[in-house]
Amino acid sequence: MPREHPVTPASESRRADLQAALIRVAQQDREALRIVYAMTSAKLHGVCLRICIDRGAAEDVLQNVYLKVWQRAGSFDPAKASAIAWLCAIARNAAIDWRRSQRYEDPLPVDLGETLVDDTADPSADLAQSGERAQIFACLAELEPARAAAIRAGFYQGLTYPEIAEAMDKPVGTVKSWIRRGLMQLKECLSRER
Repeated sequence: MPREHPVTPASESRRADLQAALIRVAQQDREALRIVYAMTSAKLHGVCLRICIDRGAAEDVLQNVYLKVWQRAGSFDPAKASAIAWLCAIARNAAIDWRRSQRYEDPLPVDLGETLVDDTADPSADLAQSGERAQIFACLAELEPARAAAIRAGFYQGLTYPEIAEAMDKPVGTVKSWIRRGLMQLKECLSRER
């Protein structure tokens, strides 16, 4: 289970600054976009690079991510997600779309899904604030390793059933079964925790 760390005033301030800047981007404030870029580009580049593998492609995808942020900032809702989680979702989806458009033959290693869980500016701060997120991690840890790996590959990496099956060297039906049963176990575990 991930370690919990106290939320620091600096991390809270950084989250608030990022959220405020993103709200200003929705009002077409170019300086606010520069602030969002300065605060998040290294992290979002990392998300893109982990999925695209190719550095040049990751940089191209990242440029597209900030274009999408400029166009979609009005849809950001701080009640639904933190600013960094919203931005990471855009980056992750853009990188996955790029991979699919390239018909990438080499699937990502299934265990890479564990590194994609970090979608916050300060993961330790968000983990301390989010009991629900900690519950999800705890419940994932209770699953059989193969089921947990298949779920991570599908949800964090965006791999399809056939891609997961190839990466794990298992039949597609087995992977589907693992994911279906794993999700049922997660649902049961999460309802137990509440």
